[in-house]
Amino acid sequence: MRGGSIAAAGLAALFAATEAAPAKEASAPKAAQAPPAASAPAPAPAPPYEPQLLRLAEMMGALAFLRDLCGEGDGASFRAKMGALVNADGVSESQRDLLAGAYNKGFQDYETTYRACTPNAHLVMSRYLSETTKLAAELAGRYGG
Repeated sequence: MRGGSIAAAGLAALFAATEAAPAKEASAPKAAQAPPAASAPAPAPAPPYEPQLLRLAEMMGALAFLRDLCGEGDGASFRAKMGALVNADGVSESQRDLLAGAYNKGFQDYETTYRACTPNAHLVMSRYLSETTKLAAELAGRYGG
């Protein structure tokens, strides 16, 4: 996704910044008080497609693990696709952290659960491959890419 199609979304947006009122000092004249600190610019709101993007990243992490576990040998291609997504134009540092966290969650969830390839692992791979293909096409078609 290029050209700023992925808007910056910071973790700081999850927390409401509160600014304490400066304490009034009876002995200090008003002119001697320090001016209030300039507040940092508000972080950009999360893009409307962020939940879908995080879901895509999580499934790619799961696929990276499961495909190698089941002998498909193409887990590295999912890592490379994730790297391209993380390095896309317009992705902020906080958005990179969110995407990497989602990818790692998908990978680690299946790494914890599966020690050997099972019929269920094949079913998960099949469903995730179908869903990632559909989700990536929807995101690219709707938001550019």
